[in-house]
Amino acid sequence: MTEKSSGGILEYRNGLLVLSGFSGRVPQYFVRDERIQAYSSPAFRYSEAVSELEGVDDRVFPEREKIELSDVEGLRSYQKEAVRQWASNSSRGIVVLPTAAGKTHIGLAAISRLKCPTLVVAPTIELVRQWRERISMMFSVEVGMLGGGEKEIQPLTVSTYDSAYLMAEKLGNRFRFLLVDEVHHLASEQFMQIATMFASPYRLGLTATLERTDRLHESLQLPMGGKLFEMGYEELSDYLADYRIVRIPVDLSIEEQIEYDENRRKFLSYLRKHRFAMRGPWDFERFIMSSWTPEGREALVAWRRAREIAFSSRTKIENVRYVLSRHPGGKVLIFSEDTDTAYLLSREFLFPAITYLTPAKERKEYLDMFRSGEVRALSASRVLDEGIDVPDASVAIVISGSGSSRQFRQRLGRVLRPSQGKKSVLYEIVAKGTSEFRTSARRRKGVPDRTSVSTEG
Repeated sequence: MTEKSSGGILEYRNGLLVLSGFSGRVPQYFVRDERIQAYSSPAFRYSEAVSELEGVDDRVFPEREKIELSDVEGLRSYQKEAVRQWASNSSRGIVVLPTAAGKTHIGLAAISRLKCPTLVVAPTIELVRQWRERISMMFSVEVGMLGGGEKEIQPLTVSTYDSAYLMAEKLGNRFRFLLVDEVHHLASEQFMQIATMFASPYRLGLTATLERTDRLHESLQLPMGGKLFEMGYEELSDYLADYRIVRIPVDLSIEEQIEYDENRRKFLSYLRKHRFAMRGPWDFERFIMSSWTPEGREALVAWRRAREIAFSSRTKIENVRYVLSRHPGGKVLIFSEDTDTAYLLSREFLFPAITYLTPAKERKEYLDMFRSGEVRALSASRVLDEGIDVPDASVAIVISGSGSSRQFRQRLGRVLRPSQGKKSVLYEIVAKGTSEFRTSARRRKGVPDRTSVSTEG
């Protein structure tokens, strides 16, 4: 049992809790810092600290501020249960639900329940703007924003990951509630500092896919409260748009196949010679590190060229044309793994492309045009795998992608937001006779099997 103190002050300084003048037993997560003649701890330990340091003068947060917010109505049964479990866990934890299942609504309900200064963190500027709009509409309040050229702080503020990271030392005791969207991104050396440098006692993480191949998601257990609620596509079928997945295998042209096979042979020969197993991302990083030699460089160039051929084969482009012709009235999102293919499709079919190179203002214009129906299709590289909310998008075309099941589920989720009578379809165009076939099988793991194979492509 913790001994009672005869005084002591607990303060916040630059991402740390600082304990001074305390005479009782100090919790083991505090470390003595002789430079300041006090103890310090990562700020995220605040909840534990105030419960264990009986009698301490708590000066971490400004005077408790309560925000008048209306209650959030219309929660679905599973959303209510997610909020209930989170609240019963001291308002800490991670909720895992598929894209389009209404995670934002859960976040809004949590904000309404706590009614305290809140920082919402999201990975893309599109998502940050969507959160700002939803919070403003739901509660009729002014919402601050950090990122995208804006730097305005309000009791309810939204921020990009980058801005929250850069300002963590200064803002760590401004918000009692830290709400992190796409929380799997938090599990990185840089962004983890958001979790550790904020003192926020209340925390909610939202994601469609928590697990990472590098297993860094396990590091979120302590600072975010761990996973406490999860449901999948099959359990939520009554709440999502009906969908099917159509796989279109296509042949490379004779010339493409010859060039692909030659480049693939060079790459695999190098791997065998140097005993690269390629069992995961770390093995691929080792391969990249070895490419400083002339032989390694040749193997890397061969790998890139083979990949380029498989991703942007002319046959694939013609199949995109075929799919578009089958959905003349639908709104279509076309996903590729690289920017070159995204721009190639944009030039071929005369609709906008959105990549990491697209300026924020231009991105917003394109998305607004898509929502309004001014354009019926968008071509996107990985930048829109997360962060687009278009309820009436009903067709997705995956022309290329990684082996990540997270990415595949996120792309599928872009067309699953429900609307009256909506039936969605995701087309996956895959080059036969290439490594992409195996990649396709890997990324569909964990997605309910509603796949049919088209023989018309």
